Amino acid sequence: MSRTPLGVLDLVPISSGSSASQALRNSIDLAQHTERFGYARYWFAEHHLNPGVAGTSPAVVLALTAAATTSIRLGSGAVLLGHRTPLATVEEFGLLDAAFPGRFDLGLGRSGGGRTPGSAVPVREPALVGGAAVRDGYTPNGLRIPQRFDFTPLLKSPRFALHKALLQQPNAETPDYADQVGDILALLAGTYVDGNGQQAHVVPGEGADLQLWILGSSGGASAEVAGGNGLRFATNYHVSPATVLEAAEGYRAAFRASEVLSAPHVGVSADVVVAQTEAQARELASGYGAWVRSIRTAEGAIQFPTPQEARALPWTEADRALVADRVDTQFVGTAAQVADQLEILRDAVGADELIVTTITHDHADRVASYRLLAEEWARRA
Repeated sequence: MSRTPLGVLDLVPISSGSSASQALRNSIDLAQHTERFGYARYWFAEHHLNPGVAGTSPAVVLALTAAATTSIRLGSGAVLLGHRTPLATVEEFGLLDAAFPGRFDLGLGRSGGGRTPGSAVPVREPALVGGAAVRDGYTPNGLRIPQRFDFTPLLKSPRFALHKALLQQPNAETPDYADQVGDILALLAGTYVDGNGQQAHVVPGEGADLQLWILGSSGGASAEVAGGNGLRFATNYHVSPATVLEAAEGYRAAFRASEVLSAPHVGVSADVVVAQTEAQARELASGYGAWVRSIRTAEGAIQFPTPQEARALPWTEADRALVADRVDTQFVGTAAQVADQLEILRDAVGADELIVTTITHDHADRVASYRLLAEEWARRA
């Protein structure tokens, strides 16, 4: 495969007319296929209260997938620290590593929409993002950088409040994110000591052979924590394409060499659909806009519709504007067309790895999309 590794990000999507049980079986089957296709990593995202997404617990799905695969690295993309403790996280992944040594990536993410106190995201003008001019919505090498999406209405919605209420204990407060990551690093290293001088040793967990990643969408807290601790950083063009350059730039600016890394290491995700023809790929991807709309209206991700179901859904100009940044930055087409776009993304971000996420209604089309892309990527090695 190409010198730039390809990985997979899986949300365990539920297709319309299907079930969570089938979605889990599909994801495990896809992991087996992508292992044979030569993908480097297979990550599971964490999402809650979404009718169309079954990936609620990365650790559980990772255990099931590890038992069905042999060599592909498996990981969380990401464990959300807004509603769990560092100890619980290290214990879960310590157990995974004890059962399947040396195969897991522990990807850590923030949740809740808050910010680490004292950390301010600089608001960069588009022309300054990434140290290169972004004109008319494109970088010099042709990467689409849309207008910044305002997540404030979503974060202030009653649905978001419900999520927080159900995911956290009453009156609980999420600690500073940098402190949480620091505690995880200390617990893994066996150096944790509390304010009273008490040591904590996690078995299994301490000394686990895990590769740590921080996931983030902006140049703020997540990028700063990843860079300051000398950890790998993954940013998500498929969720927040407007801030992908800012995120990578913020990470590199904060980077300090560590025992893990002597230089920054960046992964970037993209949403793609590949088929034999561009027309076929666009047909397969036609449900994507409706799926994104359901998330951004706080409805919760719907079961992924068929192309026919998607065309039958009512749409307004407001709906189109709501999802335009995501739809316009989805890479859809033949394997050659999508590989070209991935190379543009890689070069614009300066990424060391690419992480691909693909959702189609039919599982066979999803498997074929990953196969066609892997074959094209290998030809470019």
